[in-house]
Amino acid sequence: MRTFANDHRRMKIQSAVFMVVASLLMGCSNRPPKEYVHDVLLPMTPVKNQGATELCWAYAMLATIETEHILRGDSVNLSPVYIGRMLEHHPSPNKEQPQRAMCQTALNLMARYGMVGYDVLPDDATPELSTPKWVFMLGAKYTPLEFAHSVCAPDEYLSLTCCPDSPYYKKIEVPVPDNWEHNRLLNIPLDTLKAHTDRALLHRHPVCWESRGHAMCIVGMAHDSLQQRYYIMKNSWGTDQPHGGLVYMPADEMWRDVIALYMTKEAYSLE
Repeated sequence: MRTFANDHRRMKIQSAVFMVVASLLMGCSNRPPKEYVHDVLLPMTPVKNQGATELCWAYAMLATIETEHILRGDSVNLSPVYIGRMLEHHPSPNKEQPQRAMCQTALNLMARYGMVGYDVLPDDATPELSTPKWVFMLGAKYTPLEFAHSVCAPDEYLSLTCCPDSPYYKKIEVPVPDNWEHNRLLNIPLDTLKAHTDRALLHRHPVCWESRGHAMCIVGMAHDSLQQRYYIMKNSWGTDQPHGGLVYMPADEMWRDVIALYMTKEAYSLE
């Protein structure tokens, strides 16, 4: 498994895959936009904008939880900014990129510090906007921790990886700088990881995808006229992008760059 590069330029985020994703977003200026046929496209909350932060991992994980709730007949819109503020109480040892982390860290911070709604702490929240101490929803009053447990139960999600140099079907510590919490992920063969991911999407479960430098929520699958396969990603760079903020990533690129995937235990156990 490859480690993160540390010397890439910063634009919206410092991302080892920025140029790959940007090319997918912008395409070739003298070529008509590619047409995609959706094989599955899950519902989602509005695309958010991480701005100049490096919190893509929080945006991707929360987007996954939000779509999972929509498909259960529920609706929540969660605040990645809150995760960023809680990270300040749980500081990274990486002084050059203090906001970088694994998507598992978002789940860990929720379990420890709770969660609040996006409406009270949105993307453009300034430091002057205080962190809420209560969450009010449907006439009920929650602490952030109570609210977090209501939208994501402890151990609801599985963290998965593929590292051929380590034993399969064992939990391993993924050797990348963003894993400064030393989270351990279930190591499974790549073909098995692919099968679980496709099965989850076809049964209408989102999957959170983490690469060497960026994270997004997989909300669907598509193909083009040449039958090339794509995964449809919900990005966190706002809607002022092609496809309203979605990314159509070729399947081979998605699997080449994958570091970790996250899905519910229910999604993983589908036959």
